[in-house]
Amino acid sequence: QVQLVESGGGLVTAGDSLRLSCAASGYVNSLHIMGWFRQAPGKEREFVAAMERLSTNTLYADSLKGRFTISTNSAKNTVILQMNSLKSEDTAIYYCAADGGLLSGNPLAYDFWGQGTQVTVSS
Repeated sequence: QVQLVESGGGLVTAGDSLRLSCAASGYVNSLHIMGWFRQAPGKEREFVAAMERLSTNTLYADSLKGRFTISTNSAKNTVILQMNSLKSEDTAIYYCAADGGLLSGNPLAYDFWGQGTQVTVSS
């Protein structure tokens, strides 16, 4: 099994930056992809970014390219989401996800999920 624990959420002001982390434990070597999704109140879960854990291949939601950057740590067991120039519409619960399959922006492609971390951007 795999456990994912997110951290780094909080309350910020529009224009600020925030860095989210997701630490994976358990059968980490079974994971090929790790990514981030978000869900705002009353909305469906939305893809943010994903990457192959052992390579530099990344995938981003078109609307977030240029403001958000996904990366991993040197141990390849933590995925990081750097969010810059935050807007009020970025307010959501951010979820980390992971899977052993191919790089995808479809939440159905991910078997493992974290509990989520709240990001609130005040205008």
